[in-house]
Amino acid sequence: MTESLPFSILNPAQPLPSIRDGLAWFHLAKPDKNRRLPLFISKVAAGFPSPADDYVEKTLDLEELLIQKPAATFFVRAQGDSMLGAGIHPNDILVVDRSKEPMPDKIVICAVNGELTVKRLMVTDGQWRLKAENPAYPDIPLTEDLETVFWGTVTNVIHPV
Repeated sequence: MTESLPFSILNPAQPLPSIRDGLAWFHLAKPDKNRRLPLFISKVAAGFPSPADDYVEKTLDLEELLIQKPAATFFVRAQGDSMLGAGIHPNDILVVDRSKEPMPDKIVICAVNGELTVKRLMVTDGQWRLKAENPAYPDIPLTEDLETVFWGTVTNVIHPV
């Protein structure tokens, strides 16, 4: 699939290039299997409340939950409001997997002319584009005159409430 894409793809085995404009990104810390949190067997009702159970089902490892391939995963903090419709807010932390191939309808991190952006990758009638999830922002058609490098696919969003 990647042979016909109008952009290049970073090699997940190589270190990430430096980032301009002071964008923050984070590598995974060394895994600590002792850092497990309780996961309750009862679910929390989002509608009508139900009685809570008094016991824990198991422990929850956030790294296990959020990260499929630690060696190919990095974190980046979102800025701006172009992805609000996808549930990505300013200062959210995005979990990005560099090993996933770019696929239509997935949210991706790309460098467009050297500037990082998070958008939904779309293709319509053979034309690839990056789509914002906010109608105030136009699509970015991926044409030969744009230098576009795919950095990875967003797999999770860490969003404070």
